[in-house]
Amino acid sequence: MPRSERDRLYAAPREEVERFVFDERVAAVFGDMIARSVPGYATIVAMTGILARRHAHPGSRIYDLGCSLGAASAVMADSLEGRECTIVAADSAPAMLERARAELATRGLDERIELVCADIRDLEIESASVVVLNFTLQFLPVTERLVLLQRIRRGMLPGGVLVLSEKIAGASAEEERLLVELHEAFKQANGYSELEISQKRTALEQVLVPEPVAVHRQRLAEAGFGSVDLWFQCFNFVSFVAMP
Repeated sequence: MPRSERDRLYAAPREEVERFVFDERVAAVFGDMIARSVPGYATIVAMTGILARRHAHPGSRIYDLGCSLGAASAVMADSLEGRECTIVAADSAPAMLERARAELATRGLDERIELVCADIRDLEIESASVVVLNFTLQFLPVTERLVLLQRIRRGMLPGGVLVLSEKIAGASAEEERLLVELHEAFKQANGYSELEISQKRTALEQVLVPEPVAVHRQRLAEAGFGSVDLWFQCFNFVSFVAMP
């Protein structure tokens, strides 16, 4: 996990809570933020390396879309050492990529991973054997999610895999309440105060829009993925593997 400062972004009361953006302040604390906010994140990243090793074809391209600090890209690069694959790590936030570049350089991986500053909706996907969307789709407008998945599917090779990790909504009001309560308890156990949790929630409203598991399954099927499996879940955070 990339090194970062302690996340205290929402520790002080704010008169107005601005919409969440991946700016320099977030980039500086992102490693700590996601570790303390997303249950199972380290496991998902580690297993991404195993999935990549299983599905990556020599000569193919590996995409980490919405790569943030490059954690998944780094794990895949380590797992695929010796294979002639091109790893493309894309993100639209310059501050995140700057920190990713520095972190990858300290690990000697900067020449093995191609960092691209781009909106992933505009990025051409081709000859892909592995595509990773770790907590990225949830930040796109709902109406644009299917289009992106269709583009990914068209750019994938037979035998390839899409790893899609997302925060989800409950299938019912009761399940949603339970998942939210458990997630907030997780964050409190990791040192976040009620004020921090509340202000972060406000900042993410209308920016991060979660959907139920069934919606994700249906959309992946509509995008052309013939096999969709939920391989990980902890509270309201899940990861799917989808194959053509």
